[in-house]
Amino acid sequence: MIALKSLIFLTLVPGVIAGLIPFGLLQTGPRIQTGLFSYLAFPLWFVGLATLLWSFLEFLQKGKGTPAPIDPPKELVVSGLYRHVRNPMYVGVFLMLVGHFLWLGYWYLLVYAGLFCIPVFLFVTFYEEPNLKRRFGAAYEDYMKKVPRWIPKIG
Repeated sequence: MIALKSLIFLTLVPGVIAGLIPFGLLQTGPRIQTGLFSYLAFPLWFVGLATLLWSFLEFLQKGKGTPAPIDPPKELVVSGLYRHVRNPMYVGVFLMLVGHFLWLGYWYLLVYAGLFCIPVFLFVTFYEEPNLKRRFGAAYEDYMKKVPRWIPKIG
C-alpha cells in the first residue's frame, strides 16, 4: 500500500511539476538557441530522474513511508543520496527543469525553474525542517549539521 501511495504522489507532484507544466504549458514565448549546451539536457534529465526515483525508493524501503506530507516516513532517512544532501528530490526536479530549458530553449522554462525554488525553499524551511526536528529530535539536528540542504556534499 505504501508503494502505491508513493507512486501516486510521484505521478501527481513531481510528474506535474517536472512534466506536465513544462511540456504542457511553458513551450511558448521567446527562445534562446542553447547550441551545444542543449545536449547537457540529457545528463541533467538522467541524473534528475535517477535522483528522484532513488530518493523515492529510500523513503519506501528505509523510511517506511512516502514523501507525501500527509503520509511521511516513520524512520529518518539518512542513507543513499540523503548522505550527501538533505533534499535530493527537489534537487532532482530542479535538474530536470534546467534540462528542459537547455533542450527546448524557452525562457519561460528557465524562469519556471527559478520560481520553483521559491516555494520549495519556503516549504522546506518553514514546514519540513521544523516538522522533522519535532519528529526525530536530536538525530535530525545532528543530520542537519552534517549534511547540506541543497548542494550535495560529495565524499
